[in-house]
Amino acid sequence: MTDEPEPLKDASHLYEVERTEYHAQRPGFRIIELQISPTQNVPWHFHSQIQDTFYVIEGVLKIYLQDPQEEITLNAGETYSVQPRRPHLVTNAATSSTTFLVLQGIGEYDFVPLNEEAH
Repeated sequence: MTDEPEPLKDASHLYEVERTEYHAQRPGFRIIELQISPTQNVPWHFHSQIQDTFYVIEGVLKIYLQDPQEEITLNAGETYSVQPRRPHLVTNAATSSTTFLVLQGIGEYDFVPLNEEAH
């Protein structure tokens, strides 16, 4: 028995964003465009198999990571990849909306939410 939360196939009910648009969705790979306000975030989570690659279109994105603890700030045109099973939290570090792409793959998508108090 483990304390790990149950993986979700769809986590959209866990957080709010201004806009979501799917640019590609194939078995094992997808590209999503997200727009988040300065007060929104994608809460602490990890993915069992897939890597998240972030590409900022407009604004400033901050990614908080665990194992090891790290903070990454991305401006427009910059990219960063989070390896499978590495906990991360995604926030808007700008004073207006931030728009970014997330390339997710290769493998079956899941979203494993983490207890925010633990991080």
